[in-house]
Amino acid sequence: MQREPLFNIPAVIIAVVAVLALVHILRAYVLTPEQDVELLLTFAFIPVRYDASVVLGGALPGGFGAEIWTFVTYALIHADWTHFGINAIWLLPFGSALARRFGVARFLAFFAVTAAAGAALHLATHAGEQFPMIGASAAISGMMAAAMRFAFQRGGPLGMLRGDDAESYRVPALPLTGVLRDGRVLLFLAVWFGINILFGVVSLPIAGEDQPVAWQAHIGGFLAGLVLFSWFDPPQHLPQTEDFGAMRH
Repeated sequence: MQREPLFNIPAVIIAVVAVLALVHILRAYVLTPEQDVELLLTFAFIPVRYDASVVLGGALPGGFGAEIWTFVTYALIHADWTHFGINAIWLLPFGSALARRFGVARFLAFFAVTAAAGAALHLATHAGEQFPMIGASAAISGMMAAAMRFAFQRGGPLGMLRGDDAESYRVPALPLTGVLRDGRVLLFLAVWFGINILFGVVSLPIAGEDQPVAWQAHIGGFLAGLVLFSWFDPPQHLPQTEDFGAMRH
C-alpha cells in the first residue's frame, strides 16, 4: 500500500511561503529603518500614488513602474510575524488545493490577478489615501473563493463522498450560477462576508497594529477568485458546464 507523506504540500506553496518569510526577514533583520521605509514606498500599494493632484514631481519612488508592480508586490510584504503567520496558515490549505488543481504557472498567475483585484477595490474605496497596504490576504481570499467552487463537490476534498486524494482536486467545478444553489457554499459565503464586514464596521485591527484591516481588498480578491476561477481552471476529465467554460484554454 502506497503511503502518503505526512505533510503533502505542493512545492509552489512552500516556495511562496518561503518568499514571504524571506521578505519579512529582510525587513525585520537586515534593512535599516530608512531602507525599510524606502522598500515600503517602492513596493507597497499606496493609493495616493495614483492621485496626480497630490503626488507631484515623482515624490514616491519607482515612477511609472511602481504604479504597475505594486498591484502585486504589496502581497509579498507583511507587517509583522503574526501577520505573516496568519496568512501562511490560510495559504497552506487553500493554496495547496488550488496548486494541485491549477499547476504552478496557473496558480502563480491566479495569485497575481487576485492580488491585483484586491488592490483595485482598495484603490476605488481609498482614493488619495497615504497609508500603504501590505499583505497577501486579498490573494488568499481569492484562493478561498476558488476552492469553494470545487471543494464541496461530490468526490471533492471536502465532499461527503470523497474520492482518491489526487482525483478529489480534479472533480468538475460548481458553475458560477450554482454557487447560489448550494447550501454549504452559501453558508461559507455568509460567514466569510460577515467576518470581513465586521472588520470594516468595528474597525478591528490585526496583529495588534493600529492600522485596520483592508477588508475591501479582501472582498476584491474574493470576488475575483470566485468569478475568474474558470479562466485558470485546466480542463478536467469531465467538462465543466456553464460559467465561461468556453474561455478556458
